Amino acid sequence: MTRGRPRTFDKRHALQQALKVFWTQGYEGTSLLDLTEAMHINRPSLYSAFGNKEALFRQALDLYADDYFGYVQAALQEPTARQFVERLLLGHADAQTTPGCPAGCLTVQGALATGPEARAITEELNARRAGSEQLIRQRLETARQAGDLPADVDPADLARFVATLSQGMAVQAAAGCSRADLHRVVHLALRAWPDSMPSA
Repeated sequence: MTRGRPRTFDKRHALQQALKVFWTQGYEGTSLLDLTEAMHINRPSLYSAFGNKEALFRQALDLYADDYFGYVQAALQEPTARQFVERLLLGHADAQTTPGCPAGCLTVQGALATGPEARAITEELNARRAGSEQLIRQRLETARQAGDLPADVDPADLARFVATLSQGMAVQAAAGCSRADLHRVVHLALRAWPDSMPSA
């Protein structure tokens, strides 16, 4: 073997290992040494394959969405808004308590307690969360137009409620709340679903 020749590696597997480190420690709490040790590659190989730390984190976010957010598309196929939200929130609960994975949600915890130098990452995560909330809002707007939600319900407010609940569940999961506990939270929240309430 030629001296200095880069060692071949499975790029997806290495990215999965980086994802777990970021998920556990957050963006700013993760060092390049943490990443190279977890990925079993040296720093030049990391830069060559993934770019810098920020670029690697963005790729880890994409992988996270691909591997753990499949339930979102399934939820969008549910026939009613209530069934959509129930499946979405239960999917969140399951994703945040997946055995063998860090607890909580990377997009919620990834940039907690970051400094000004990580502003681009904070903005990226804010944008991704906003995109998720917008997706929920669009589904609820369609439901209201179809008569599946009362006319006096604001889809934006309801979407924000769902997003806030899911993000709060992520914090609870990271603190040790179990999947069963989070499922009970979801069912409790759905007792206030607007289609079961009289109009004001």
